[in-house]
Amino acid sequence: MKINQQLFAILGTFFLAVAIVYTIWTRGTEWVGIPALFALAGMQYMIAYYLRLVEKEYKTGVDDKDDGEIEEYSGTYGRFAPWSWWPLGLGAAAAIVVLGVAIDWWIFIIGIGAGLFFVTGWVFEFSRGQHKH
Repeated sequence: MKINQQLFAILGTFFLAVAIVYTIWTRGTEWVGIPALFALAGMQYMIAYYLRLVEKEYKTGVDDKDDGEIEEYSGTYGRFAPWSWWPLGLGAAAAIVVLGVAIDWWIFIIGIGAGLFFVTGWVFEFSRGQHKH
């Protein structure tokens, strides 16, 4: 956790320096990249601050120990369904959304509807009735 916190703090400092240099370089006339770079630096600092706040709630990770081994990372990371078709449909819906942005708004709306359908199906994939998990 400490390494991740330091990593995001370093990235925030880097993006802040890049934003300042970019502002000076463009003489403050470019109003898309300048706020985006400052926002990117702010997001990195927010993640570093969040990791610092939750550090006390979680036990020390393997990456925080000097003698930690890679094998200590092993374990269950989640429950995944290798037979699920919902992600494929969601990818197709995302492609339709991008196509709709390029062509016309009605295709975009169809893609959003398909995306909502596939996201809902993926979320409730393991639900077999009311309140079952």
